[in-house]
This record gives sequence, structure tokens and C-alpha cells, in this order.
Amino acid sequence: MVWYRDYVSVTSGPVGSQVSLREANSARVIDTVQRYGQITQVELASATGLSPATISNIVKVLQSQGIVETRNTIRSGRRAQLVTLARETGLAAGVYIGRRALHITISDATGRARTDQSLPLPIDHRVDTTLDRTALLILELTDKIGATLDELVGIGVALPAPIDPSNTKITIPGIMRDWENVDVRDVLSRRLGSEVVVDNDANVGALAESRYGALRGAANSIYARVSYQTGAGVLINHQLYRGAHGTVGEIGHIQVAPHGPICRCGARGCLNTVVGADALIDSLRFSRGDLTLRDVIALANDGDAGCRQAISDAGATLGSVLADLATWSDPQVIAIGGELAQTGDILIDPIRDAVNNRPLLTQAGIHVVPAQLGPRSEVIGAFALAMGTFGHRSSHEEMS
Repeated sequence: MVWYRDYVSVTSGPVGSQVSLREANSARVIDTVQRYGQITQVELASATGLSPATISNIVKVLQSQGIVETRNTIRSGRRAQLVTLARETGLAAGVYIGRRALHITISDATGRARTDQSLPLPIDHRVDTTLDRTALLILELTDKIGATLDELVGIGVALPAPIDPSNTKITIPGIMRDWENVDVRDVLSRRLGSEVVVDNDANVGALAESRYGALRGAANSIYARVSYQTGAGVLINHQLYRGAHGTVGEIGHIQVAPHGPICRCGARGCLNTVVGADALIDSLRFSRGDLTLRDVIALANDGDAGCRQAISDAGATLGSVLADLATWSDPQVIAIGGELAQTGDILIDPIRDAVNNRPLLTQAGIHVVPAQLGPRSEVIGAFALAMGTFGHRSSHEEMS
């Protein structure tokens, strides 16, 4: 990223001067474009806090210097000016280790995927075997595109469990058995010689949707992931809010059935025990026999009354919990993702109803929408996490 360093060194001026202010604003714009990959000028103004006129002037200067490129696009039915970096500025790897599958992408700073790979995982997959596969796949994929590990600015990893920001280990025992005491960041960093950052899958899903999907332009938003387990990522002023121990958004462990079954976390009647995939499948076993989550989704979309009812009930219960979360966080938009979101309005309409039935939230006009990135939200978010953490850092290291 020498071009970034050269730009700052050539334009540097006295601290506190008007020139210095313009430089700081220009650097803020470049950082934001790099973080999002591509972003409209209106979204740039919102993300940086600068006025639309200031953004327009800065973009014109940066474009004339060959630092950014612009092109016309459509946002919300209106013409908009899309801003991207003029040069590719490195690669990052995104890794999503799910309950039953492993997904990896290697993408450039614009968010364009250079290569992807997915493979199934057994239930309760072993930590050592899974991390071995992850390391080998990253090596294979970088080689496939003619790159080396040295060209990766970093690796982002998403796990289906809360991650303590202070040590990047799983916060709640029992969520991923045998993974609790493993430092995934350290293991992969040692095996690959790259910097690694680890976060919860719903958090990185929120990050992906805020940068490339349904939450773009919303300063305050929620991404809810509904699958084998349920979780949420909360964005406040465009930033992920994790809390002291990384458990913000762990809505799957909110009690909704005081006399319900015991959850993996050890508590009784958590949301996961009512709306998670296993609970849905169990509720249908008497009338439909043995099904998989994929079966339930397909049958519901084909009009099966029982499967539609089970998913609709799950949506209503989840909606009540999300309404509580929205009352606390005051979002503009709630995006619904994960496998169950493939049922569309069967799941989402009851969530909308639950949110809109709260007078306080009705006045706020919160939009409940499907996530736009589908099953790729988490792996794209893991990439964005790596690029935002290490790409941003390396730019400033080169500037110093």
C-alpha cells in the first residue's frame, strides 16, 4: 500500500492548519473506502461524519490523483456515485467454521472473491482436525490464485459461539464442546505465519450485511442469524458492540420457556431450545417422521402446513426477543439471515408483527428485512473483519 503512504507524505502540512484538516479528512475517506471495499458518496458522508459537499470535493481530488475510482450505480431506486479504491490493496482470508460446514474465501480489498471453498463437517467436529483442514485449505487456495501467504494481510475466523474480546477464546462452556480452551487465533497464526482475528458468527454476519448487504447505510442495526442456533450481531454508530465478554447478541440463550429443556449453556428453556433447528425437527417428528433442517425448509416452501406452522411459531418467538433487543439498542433496520431465512416471509412476517406490535418500536419505524448475502454472510464478514483489522493497521504502519 505504498500509494497510500506516498499520498500522505506528499500532502502533509502544519498540524492544526486548514491543509492538515483536509489531509485528515482525506485519510478518513480513504480508510472508509478501504474498509467497505465500495461505498456511495452518501454512505461515505454517513460513515465519516463529513458533509456531502466535503465528501464530494475530497473524492474529486482523490480521483484526480488516481487513488479512488467512481462509477454510477443505483441505491434505493436513485442514482448514486459509487467510490472504490483505484488499485487492489492486498488479500485477506475469511473463514467460517460452522456447526456442519467449513467455508473459506480469499478476496481482495474491494471485497471481490478471488477463490472460495466449502466442505462438510461432522457434528461436534474435533478442533484439531478442523483447524488442520482450515490451514491446509488456506494454503491450497492461496496457491490456486498464484499468491503466497505473505500476500495475506490477515485471516478472519467466525465461530458459532460467543468470543471474549480480551483473549479471543469461547466465553460460554458447552457451546462448542472441546473448543473452549483452544486459542484458535494462536493455533492458526502459528501454522500459517499470518495475523488472525476471531469473532462470533452473528457479529461477522452483521459486519458483512452492513458493508455489502441489507444493513448498508444504517448507523444502528441488528443482524439475526436463525439456523441450528440463534444469535444476533448489534451495530451501534456503524461499530459492532460486543460488551465486556463478547456475549452481546447471544439471544439464543435468553430464557423464553422457564420449564423447557436444558440448553447447551446449562440453563433451562433458552431460545435455542425452542426455535433452533433441533427443536423444530423434534416438534415435527410425530407428524412428519425424521427430517433434516433442509427438509423442513423445502417442505415449508412447498406449502407443507405443519412445517410452515413450526417456522411461523419460531418467528413469533424470535420476534418477541428481537423486539426486546430493539427496545434496548434502537436500530433502524433488523436483517434476518441464516438457513431458516430461506423460508422468506413464513419466518419474517411473524418477526415483523412482533416488532411492530410494540408501540415504542412502531413509532420508531424499524424495518425488518431479509439479509441479502444469504449463506455467504458469515464468511464474507470474516473476510471483512480481517481486512478491517489488519488492512487498516498495515496502511498506518506504512504511513509512519
